[in-house]
Amino acid sequence: MLVVEKVKKYLEAIEKDNQKGKKINAILHLNPNILEEAKVVDEKVKKGKAGKLAGIVFVIKSNICVKGLVANCASKTLENFKAPYNASVIEKIKAEDGLIIGMANMDEFASGSSGETSAFGITKNPAALERIPGGSSSGSAASVAAGFCDVALGSDTGGSIRNPASHCGIVGFKPSYGAVSRFGLIDLGMSLDTIGVLVKNVKDAKLVFQVIAGKDERDPTTRKIEPKKDIKKIKIGIPQVGASKEILDLINKKVKEFCKKNGWQETQIEIKHIDLGIQTYYPINYVEFFSGTRKFDGRRFGKKIEDSCGKEVLRRILGGSMIAEEEFSGRYYKKALDAKKLLEKEFEGAFEKVDLIVTPTVPRLPHKFGEKISFEDMYNYDTLTVLANIAEICAVSVPAGKIQGIPVGVQIMAARGKDLMLLEAAERFE
Repeated sequence: MLVVEKVKKYLEAIEKDNQKGKKINAILHLNPNILEEAKVVDEKVKKGKAGKLAGIVFVIKSNICVKGLVANCASKTLENFKAPYNASVIEKIKAEDGLIIGMANMDEFASGSSGETSAFGITKNPAALERIPGGSSSGSAASVAAGFCDVALGSDTGGSIRNPASHCGIVGFKPSYGAVSRFGLIDLGMSLDTIGVLVKNVKDAKLVFQVIAGKDERDPTTRKIEPKKDIKKIKIGIPQVGASKEILDLINKKVKEFCKKNGWQETQIEIKHIDLGIQTYYPINYVEFFSGTRKFDGRRFGKKIEDSCGKEVLRRILGGSMIAEEEFSGRYYKKALDAKKLLEKEFEGAFEKVDLIVTPTVPRLPHKFGEKISFEDMYNYDTLTVLANIAEICAVSVPAGKIQGIPVGVQIMAARGKDLMLLEAAERFE
């Protein structure tokens, strides 16, 4: 099939189900030049000069800059902001002839775990239309699940790729911190953010990751990724975590089947302070988000954030402002950084004993739209995913099955820098 024909099919699907039909509302803006760009790729394919991503159609989360397209972070603050440059990941995708069809809806400024905080309407879950798709990369996950694209890029600060991947029944991969450049990402938490991929299968995640990964002089946190190593005998560690019994039972059953099939070993492990994840994550998130939003002052671009944002964004700004005050920073932020170091060391110790650590991706099923849910329960959607961001390790969510017809993901984690080994193992699990 010609790339142009493939793009037309995706545009037809978006026209039918994004704003009409099922009203999934996963894509906020389309690339007006997509068909012309597809024709160029077709010519390259014809001449045998096409790149590794030729014919692969991407949707990009609206907090990643694509030159000329609106990057509004699903907020009225940046409602009409068109990115003046390409993020590093976009440069790499375009250099290999990947095509960008549009920009995805999301929780406003990536502040949310449900896909409900966007200023431009909720995103629906294509796998369970009456339930949340998860967040904050809600539109990216829904775009893949609904068949609007091949691959979506998202950002993951505490589970924002893996959480919606689990709820929508797709694969979501968060690379190790520093494996992928954050240049061109409108950040939520600079010490936690990672750009990653949402896809239908692990093979595609591996292909895209190898294109977008690597050092970038514009992001000093970046590092080279470790080369691929052959997987032989693997030991899987299962820590004790809190989750609903039906989800734990499903994950444990799948892990046993997987280990038996591959001749791998599973063992119970202890990560002593694993239950401190949420308490460690949110003080850091709030302070870093507050710091990062000081540029949205209404003078240079957009509107003043405090005057134009939604409740969850304002809650994090005000909370971060208070925690950052001198009298409180030592009590909360600095202690959270100490706890982060503690958890990093505990995970390093665990990976000396096992190759992979497996948990459910999300500890509960997604709630229905309109269902009342406490702030504590909303934040606890990320209780298992924040661990990988805190420890700066790589993690992937792979579909494990369904409960009551609703997708459930299994989270597989590996040590920092072991991204390719993790993806090889996840492909077998899949």
